[in-house]
Amino acid sequence: MSFLKTVLEPPSYGWRDESGDLTKPHPGQIFKEFFSRLNVFKNKKNWLSFTSWMLIVCLSPFFFLFIFKYFSITGLIIAFLYSMIVMGSHGTIWHHRYCTHRAYKFRNNFWRFFTQNLTLKIIPEEIYAISHHVHHALSDQPGDPYNAQGGFLYCFLADVNHQPIARNMSEKDYNHCLKLMDHTGIHPNTYAQYKKYGTIANPTRTIIGIILNWSFWFTVFYLIGGAALVCTMFGAAGFWAVGVRTFNYEGHGKGKDMRRDGVDYNRDDMSVNQIWPGFVAGEWHNNHHLFPKSARSGFKPYQVDTAWYYIKFMSMIGAVSSYNDSKKQFYLEYFKEPAKIKKERVFKLDKVVIEKVPAITPP
Repeated sequence: MSFLKTVLEPPSYGWRDESGDLTKPHPGQIFKEFFSRLNVFKNKKNWLSFTSWMLIVCLSPFFFLFIFKYFSITGLIIAFLYSMIVMGSHGTIWHHRYCTHRAYKFRNNFWRFFTQNLTLKIIPEEIYAISHHVHHALSDQPGDPYNAQGGFLYCFLADVNHQPIARNMSEKDYNHCLKLMDHTGIHPNTYAQYKKYGTIANPTRTIIGIILNWSFWFTVFYLIGGAALVCTMFGAAGFWAVGVRTFNYEGHGKGKDMRRDGVDYNRDDMSVNQIWPGFVAGEWHNNHHLFPKSARSGFKPYQVDTAWYYIKFMSMIGAVSSYNDSKKQFYLEYFKEPAKIKKERVFKLDKVVIEKVPAITPP
């Protein structure tokens, strides 16, 4: 816990105010911090946050070309499926359940690489995974990088303002940080390189990886459907990349207690199960906070879990060697078998009857 409290670079307005409560910066402070941390000319250690948002800028022309030049109802349906379901589910499969929680294991490095590059590469693994460990350790508390009580902008711009790793870690803490990422296949910086770039990820390797990923998918989409399909898919990916940044604000009740009895069983934080993220991306968030290391979070029959279907399929073909599934544990802990409930009711009834019948002394 002490490590996770210091592993992220604190914003200039801090995590806590003088009384120890969450600092709630006003929009001006948030935007000032955001643009300061994007400025690579001021500090080269801002390169990863800059790259993350520059990718969205690069995807914007494709989005506008789709809207104003290549728009069609068929294209809109394809864009919807790719952005909401394919990109959304991949984020859950790769960044969430694998990179952060190690909910399953790949048979070999090929299948890990295959899964990592199933879609356009946009979100750096380092920014997502390390900060998400902190999110679970300090959920809805000061220090949670996307604490919904801080407001919409606090969450929406968190990848720049709150999620990058600390830049002045000791070598011991940096090595600890590396252990959180060693299964992802990311080739890390040495400690000396970390001191120079402020990240685990190496700039050259990261940018080359993105260029190769985008080039591959550009070629595939172009061969299938020409420039129209390229603009549709790349534009849809950009739309998702912006939209996904709104999730944690919504997924934690917009800073309010919106948990419902019989739906949200985890009461340790404000996470809630939502129909839309659940159906399109397998992200049943309250269930996930209940069992974070589970490869499945759609436990109830109506809780569609596209991410789990992929992981299960990969297991069936031998690409995934093992996984954690907490569905049975969920039902054991939060539901009881009818026969067991009936037996308990009989026992309680007998107990009440015995207590109410007065003792009869023999004549």
